[in-house]
Parts: sequence; C-alpha cells; structure tokens
Amino acid sequence: MPSRLYVLLGKQVAFFRRKAGLTQEELAEHTGYSVDFIGLVERGINAPTVERLGQVADVLGVEVWQLFKAIHSPARTVDPNTHKRGKKSRGSSGSGKS
Repeated sequence: MPSRLYVLLGKQVAFFRRKAGLTQEELAEHTGYSVDFIGLVERGINAPTVERLGQVADVLGVEVWQLFKAIHSPARTVDPNTHKRGKKSRGSSGSGKS
C-alpha cells in the first residue's frame, strides 16, 4: 500500500502539473525523469529524490512545501498561530466545541 505522503505528493504534482498546463511528457522532459516515473509519482507509488524535488517544484512553478500541503481537502484548515489542524466550522452544532 502506498504511503500517505507519496499519495499526497502525487496528487499535488498532478494538480500543479495540470495547473501549469503541462503534460506528463513535458514534465518528464523538463525534469529528466521518464514518463512512466511521472505516472508512478502521480499515483503515489514512487517519489522523486530529495535532491531533485526542487527541480520538479521549479518546473511546476511552486515552492517545494506546496507539494506537501493538502489543498484538496477544504474541510480541513491549519491555524496559522498554532500550526494545528482542525475542521472548518460549518455553523453551530450545538456541542459547544469548536
């Protein structure tokens, strides 16, 4: 079973690749990876080396940290003051907890 970190990274790479208007072939060409490897990354099965992760981020036009930020789950937020995760408030639930 793929690690959650690989799956998150893969989703982010695919998201930012599409946002940049790149195909898997183009991303592979610009990073020196094979198209097959890019596919494995996007499926969360493999990951770029730490040394080359910066190159992937540069090609995608993002910072490395953005490849690890879960932007696909809008129901979760990170409090910038405490850096702790919590669920977004969806109105009062009557429980008195926030």
